[in-house]
Amino acid sequence: MNRTQHTVSSVDLTCLPQAEPDPCPSGQPAARAATPRGRRQPVAPATLRTAAPREETQRPGRKGPDRAATDALWERFEAARASGETLQIERLRNELVERYMPLVRGSAERLLRTLPNSVDLEDLVSAGVFGLMDAIRGFDTRRGIKFATYCSSRVRGSILDQLRSEDWVPRLVRRRAGGIDKAEQDFMARFGREPNHVELARELEIDTDRLTRELQNADIRSMHSFSRRWDDEGRSVELSEMVEDPSAEDPMGAARERDMMDEITRSLSDRDRLIIRKYYEEGRTLREIGNLVDLTESRVCQIHSNVMDHLRLRLGTKQQELLAM
Repeated sequence: MNRTQHTVSSVDLTCLPQAEPDPCPSGQPAARAATPRGRRQPVAPATLRTAAPREETQRPGRKGPDRAATDALWERFEAARASGETLQIERLRNELVERYMPLVRGSAERLLRTLPNSVDLEDLVSAGVFGLMDAIRGFDTRRGIKFATYCSSRVRGSILDQLRSEDWVPRLVRRRAGGIDKAEQDFMARFGREPNHVELARELEIDTDRLTRELQNADIRSMHSFSRRWDDEGRSVELSEMVEDPSAEDPMGAARERDMMDEITRSLSDRDRLIIRKYYEEGRTLREIGNLVDLTESRVCQIHSNVMDHLRLRLGTKQQELLAM
């Protein structure tokens, strides 16, 4: 009986995991070792070696090397402020500004999506930097809050203050114009089409005369640069090339006038046609036309009167149609 107990005890001791080479070098699955119940199998040393470096690859937002470096930078900045070292304060403040510049640029990019295309991103970033510097100057690390949370509102407020200071349109006008845009979008979402003037006034619960005034005031909300480029049928052109020039000649109107002049003067002689064209197309005086065709001014005036009488008789009822063209 005692011999049997000694044999079982020997088997139990040999079943414990030992730090020996792999018992199955051929890659075949080994049978589960008979370990006593309630006894946890120890972890292999190789597992510990692979899990150790995780602390060095943490994301910047967690308590890792970047966060530790930022905390150390804030500690040096607080120490410099406490000692009153001006040069050290400015140097450490600049380092903090560089570290939190991505936060400023992110806020500027989010605001830029809601602004006209004439607003430049770098202008918003420059305005946000002033808010960042004010946040660094007024931040107290002893309060136990994150600087990013404290800084975001200051940066956004600084950008909005800069935009309002450069805006020539009153805030009331912009607010009413935004209400008109929202009413149009709500109407289109419900009915699938743009509202007319009466429907839009009913949507805003105002009369049509007041809506007309609001729309006129809303037209001055945005400003565009003439150097801005547009895509026109696959080619890029500047806005200055697309703006109508009131002093320029209308090509369609000029073509219609030439066609009408050809139709009117088709039955005239070469001399009479020349007199009519020089007088009406080029604006020459009767004296200049007389010198050109070697006639006196009174003779040119007589020819002009005869031609006009002839045209009135020939055109007859077509005069109104030609004038309407």
